[in-house]
Amino acid sequence: QVRLVESGGGLVQAGGSLRLSCAASGSILSINTGNWYRQAPGKERELVATITRGDMTNYSDFVKGRFTISRAKNTIDLQMNSLKPEDTAVYYCNARMGAFNQVYWGQGTQVTVSS
Repeated sequence: QVRLVESGGGLVQAGGSLRLSCAASGSILSINTGNWYRQAPGKERELVATITRGDMTNYSDFVKGRFTISRAKNTIDLQMNSLKPEDTAVYYCNARMGAFNQVYWGQGTQVTVSS
């Protein structure tokens, strides 16, 4: 059974940095497209960043220039710099994997940015 497990969340002051990591386990399926989403309290889940199998990346406007998504064989990382209080949310890893592009979600990791 495929599992995506996030790590690296925590509490940081505004202007600080965190690195989130998402590891896929339990499968030999390869990651085709990797995404990071986030959901703040009372808000809908929103896409933060995407990386394709060919390492093309795309970012939402609110993180451009501050966040960097990267990937290794079965991991998807998100480097977050210059964090702002409005970046506070639960961050979720999402991946499309295998020949049928099956979608998997991680359980989420809390990121809290204090002012």
